[in-house]
Amino acid sequence: MAKVIERTVNAEFIDDLSCLFGSFDENIRRIEDSLCVSIVNRGAELKVTGDEESADKAVRTLEGLLKLAAKGDPIDEQRVRYLITLVNEGRDGEVGKMADDVVCITAKGKPIKAKTVGQQKYMQAIQKNTITLGVGPAGTGKTYLAVAAAVAAFRERTVNRIILTRPAVEAGERLGFLPGDLQNKVDPYLRPLYDALYDMLGPENFQKYQERGAIEVAPLAYMRGRTLDDSFIILDEAQNTTKEQMKMFLTRLGFGSKIVITGDVTQIDLPDDKVSGLKDAIRVLEGVKDIAICKLTSADVVRHALVQEIINAYEKAAHKQEIKKPAQNFKGSYQRKKYEK
Repeated sequence: MAKVIERTVNAEFIDDLSCLFGSFDENIRRIEDSLCVSIVNRGAELKVTGDEESADKAVRTLEGLLKLAAKGDPIDEQRVRYLITLVNEGRDGEVGKMADDVVCITAKGKPIKAKTVGQQKYMQAIQKNTITLGVGPAGTGKTYLAVAAAVAAFRERTVNRIILTRPAVEAGERLGFLPGDLQNKVDPYLRPLYDALYDMLGPENFQKYQERGAIEVAPLAYMRGRTLDDSFIILDEAQNTTKEQMKMFLTRLGFGSKIVITGDVTQIDLPDDKVSGLKDAIRVLEGVKDIAICKLTSADVVRHALVQEIINAYEKAAHKQEIKKPAQNFKGSYQRKKYEK
């Protein structure tokens, strides 16, 4: 039977403890349930009781969360889950390295920051490189953070325009005829980009900049034949581009511009005979100077906890299918040889 020990965590400020505990102590209960420990608050101290390994992990989790609280970062379910994951992987030291930089301020005054180490590396890559490919599963903030970086660059006048585009590919269903003019027809495909811009700028400012031509949201087909200077260009849902479309888009790059390409290679909606332009670009552009390829994982998911579980479940299922394929092929080959004899 493991020896039960008690460890103490001291908070510098009482206010940090209130942020740490969360509504109805939900954050503390989540740590207790995940790491099998008991946590008791005594003034500015937290008493952690459990076996040595679990107590040590709980202390490191609490210390990491208190560091974030001291910076003014909100402590929510996602942050707690993420810190526990880092502690279990022995990477909790990376929390202190996370940048305090605010990427952008939304129209409602909310600061946008990287919430994970993976997101931090993604934002650093965007700042340092002319072209950045952000590849990862749903909910990792690929598009939202890219739009935040674009708005920040536009406000700082380092670019004159923001151009957001994505391929008009239906996600496994036929939408049929859509009424209205061209803008009405493509709006359903571009809605996620509109949502992010509304959040950053507010509907009125977005409308004003769009009328002036400072912000352009358009389908990928509209990029052909153009040279885009002094622009921040984002290609979203890039896994649904073809090889030809990706090459066309990349060669639109002009002077003083920056490109961010986002996508999830596990959600390709192209016909089976088409190769994803994003997968091809990752292969072709690997190692090219001034081009960064950032791969986010399920650990970087900042949506509901179930999103992370769903992604992991699908990854496991896909891995099992890949393992089975060679065995099936071998069996088929063996049966053919037996038949030929």
